[in-house]
Amino acid sequence: DSAGIDIAKAQKEAKKMPHCPLEVRASAADNAMGAEYFSKNRDKLRADLLKYGAIWFRGFDLMKSVSGNREMHEALALEPCLDPLHSSGLRKFASERDALYEEVNKPSLRGHYIGLHSESTAKRTAAYAAFVCFQRATESGGRFLVADGSAILAELKTSTLEKLYNRKIRISVSNLDIPPGFPDVVKEGIKGLVDVAVAPKFDMDLEMIYESDGKPGRLQAVETAEPPINRHPVTGVPVWFNNSHNHARKLRDRRPCGVPEVGMTEVFYADKMEPLDLEDCAEIKRASEKHITALSMEPGDVLLVDNYRALHGRDVFQGDRFHAVTWFTWDQQPEWRGDERRIVEKNAFNQAINQMMDWLPKDFESDQS
Repeated sequence: DSAGIDIAKAQKEAKKMPHCPLEVRASAADNAMGAEYFSKNRDKLRADLLKYGAIWFRGFDLMKSVSGNREMHEALALEPCLDPLHSSGLRKFASERDALYEEVNKPSLRGHYIGLHSESTAKRTAAYAAFVCFQRATESGGRFLVADGSAILAELKTSTLEKLYNRKIRISVSNLDIPPGFPDVVKEGIKGLVDVAVAPKFDMDLEMIYESDGKPGRLQAVETAEPPINRHPVTGVPVWFNNSHNHARKLRDRRPCGVPEVGMTEVFYADKMEPLDLEDCAEIKRASEKHITALSMEPGDVLLVDNYRALHGRDVFQGDRFHAVTWFTWDQQPEWRGDERRIVEKNAFNQAINQMMDWLPKDFESDQS
């Protein structure tokens, strides 16, 4: 819901929102209640999630195990769903029966900074998420990052917002470098093959475009044009709702990044398919990072997130780390759930890719108790 937004008015409205996240610390009495704490306080906690955009539960013994984490979200009457990118093969379950996905814990990505983003495509967006810590980084780093999309919207220069809103943005999600000397007919054949065989697996509306970032022979899969601002589907409050902080190449190239070139992303002005200029990237960085809260999560800590309000990310780390996440669909607005069957039918693709990757060393085995 992004049509007809008055930018200056939206910024004033967004500025009134309370700080995100709300912090809730468990007392000895809270811990003694176990899952009953969450069922008894369900209505208030759900209202607070809508008000603050995220809740950081600290010191709860219940969520130190996979089974206890599940008891928590069941007591809150949250309904799990598949990750919006589940069918891509890029998401792996830590415990399928508990709807629990692994976060980015692999040793190869320890030095990769994950910028602010929402788990969203033009087709699919989860309503909520519960990020749980089972083991913090054993040496250093690995803080979980969360930022309020309303606060970022209020912080950004009005001129920058108006420019991005009017021009819209498009994001490229992958690169395939083909020898630029190939005949056009061969290049078009490759483009058609990728479009038909690969792109549908990602449940995105993707267009295959050559050399949009200026590199000869590069074929990029590019999402459809979207405004960077969205009205929250329940509250109607406008928020900064896009993944530019994570995906803009000018920002990725200036921070720790462990993503191979095939997976490097870029953000374009949609009207002319030009990469965001350095000035706009710098403003997005400034406004976004001013409102990041970096959480040093301990085992059992859970960050409950409204995916339409708050953006999340992760800092680099050293040692071993085991965090996981469960995604949730709309439980009070069932008409917003969409056709989940389409994703479920593609589950075999996700499993096949992850089976091929199982030879990689696992950092942890999840607690299946």
